[in-house]
Amino acid sequence: MTEPVAGDLSNPVRDHGDAGDALHRAGRAVAEALGLSAEDLVALRRAREMPTWTSNLRVAELAYDSAALASLGVALIGVQRGVIERGDLTVSPEAPRVQASFGSEKLFCLDGEPPAVWGALSGFWRVRDGWVRTHANYPHHAERLARLLGISPQAGRPTVEAAMSEWTRFDLEDLAAAAGALVFAVRDPGEWRQHPQAQLIADAPIVRFASSGDAAPRPWRDGGAAPLAGIRVLDLTRVIAGPVATRDLAVAGADVLRIDSPRLPEAPWQHLDTGHEKRSALMDLDDPSDRMRFEELLSTADVVVHGYRPTALARYGLDPQSLRERFPGIIVAQLSAWGTDGPWGDRRGFDSLVQAASGIAVLESGDGATPGALPAQALDHATGHFLAAAISTAIRAQRTVGGSLDIAMSLARTAHELLAAGPSENHGAHNGQASLPTTSVPIRPGVGVSATTVICAPPILDFPGAPTNYPSPLHPWGSDEPVWR
Repeated sequence: MTEPVAGDLSNPVRDHGDAGDALHRAGRAVAEALGLSAEDLVALRRAREMPTWTSNLRVAELAYDSAALASLGVALIGVQRGVIERGDLTVSPEAPRVQASFGSEKLFCLDGEPPAVWGALSGFWRVRDGWVRTHANYPHHAERLARLLGISPQAGRPTVEAAMSEWTRFDLEDLAAAAGALVFAVRDPGEWRQHPQAQLIADAPIVRFASSGDAAPRPWRDGGAAPLAGIRVLDLTRVIAGPVATRDLAVAGADVLRIDSPRLPEAPWQHLDTGHEKRSALMDLDDPSDRMRFEELLSTADVVVHGYRPTALARYGLDPQSLRERFPGIIVAQLSAWGTDGPWGDRRGFDSLVQAASGIAVLESGDGATPGALPAQALDHATGHFLAAAISTAIRAQRTVGGSLDIAMSLARTAHELLAAGPSENHGAHNGQASLPTTSVPIRPGVGVSATTVICAPPILDFPGAPTNYPSPLHPWGSDEPVWR
């Protein structure tokens, strides 16, 4: 039997009182889903200032809330372990750091060179009855899209535009899904609300947070004075949202080991932008030797964070139910684009595609005709920080009352909360990056990266003792052995 579990089971609250002054709509929804108590939330402070973005939606509030709750989740573990004094606990992330971190790809440089963020086939395209948005940053996605359109992956924009013009947006969306390509119709908010997936998402909590079983509380491992010292996290995520969540855990002291398949390519800069304080290894779970080593890692892992579709996990026995049965007391956190149930429960997706499908791109249009985008990939970043808050709350609950914990979040559910918050009151701000803080981090020598230094956004978390810069060199993707620290 699976039951909801609160961060403080002895004092769950539904009316957060003064916390409503510090948090906004999305943050209040997450705090309620996590069962955070009034005593927990009293540490939150109203933001002294907010990120300055031009947006028609309340993206600054979403960003602040996610950074604040991730910080609070870590800090409360520090209080529980005695490394942070309750009386010293205040949380109010600095707006410039929040804005820098959410727009990190705009600040990122490898030895002074900015990365190529978007693939040539990624973006908005006009079709017969409107617009679609594509995502083709990874080679296999670009190849599938090109095959679907009957063009070369290296085709120029006029060729792509001509091929796109033959389709209607919903026909192309469905055919792309069947072909494994990533194309989504640009919908207005009303169209999205009528979609069965949107209706399912609207009825779900922003965080699925539940405990099951009678596993005993696990003891804390020694590992240092940081709040999450000794916590072992297997990171099976890619791109932004999942790596942001696990970066939060790593910055707070957790031993985070990212595992990737050698058959799935990763842009080196993408990993370096979210890989701070982590290690990264490659393992092929179809190889018996690698699978045995992976099972050894699982046997002492405290947390597994993944962004794979349910069918892919079940194939390897890594679905939440199987993991709970084999490793009682484990915390399994799942990220998805659209949720894991409903007609789109098995579809791939990225932040930009969720913005397009949900109506955000229409609302962010600059001219009322051409689709636009949020000033940052805020669905990814906010969902990642909220997930870190949920994982931290789950660790506290497991160490207090036991059980195995199941967490799930989706980008589309975060988008629903952003849309429901209504229009922004901050139309006169700017999206500039010139005055935002940055930090320089060395890169440990490794295969695939010849650069030696990264310029990037500094840490975002705010808790007593939180680092203001990253203390360790970055590890290139796939450059570590798959062992715990």
